[in-house]
Amino acid sequence: MTATIPYRPTAIRSLAALAALALLGACATAAPPPNQANACAILDHRGSWEDHVFDAAREWGVSPGTILAFMRQESGFRRDARPRDSNGRLRSSALGFSQALDGTWREYVEARGRASRKDFEDSADFIGWYLDRISRQTGIAKSDVRNLYLAYHEGPSGWQRRTHQSKGWLLEVANRVQSQAAQYDTQLRGCEGRQMRRWQRAAT
Repeated sequence: MTATIPYRPTAIRSLAALAALALLGACATAAPPPNQANACAILDHRGSWEDHVFDAAREWGVSPGTILAFMRQESGFRRDARPRDSNGRLRSSALGFSQALDGTWREYVEARGRASRKDFEDSADFIGWYLDRISRQTGIAKSDVRNLYLAYHEGPSGWQRRTHQSKGWLLEVANRVQSQAAQYDTQLRGCEGRQMRRWQRAAT
């Protein structure tokens, strides 16, 4: 004889409530940081982000503030960001935290292995990797955030052709990214001093 399991509506409701809470928690962690003006608050938003940013900074010789500034400008720290026009149509193949294009991302995957543009760690590493490639191809110093951003946006060959010179709006954005990177690095010296000191030692 098979035992009959009593129906417990309270237990079912509890399980449903737990599932709903888990879903809400997942949505909350996927949301972008609410305070994007402060690097310390950005890294506090997700516990793993700090290590990912500093690991990429050490690997590629760019400042952690630069990586964060590029992410803020490109995606506002939204993992599923896509560029769309006023009618909702996609303007390019850019996707994720770094807004890497399909072609450039394929080159990154060939160089670094399987990765996702919606993953923060992969995106931080991509920014460092691409800025390193830009620096080697163009001679732009890794401390020259303004020109690094212009080349990131236009591509190394586009920067060399000076395609950015006719785009006043882009020059303004590059200036803003440069200022933001410097501000983030200053903030990180205060809130993440130990990590920042380790990065500075590795960079020298």
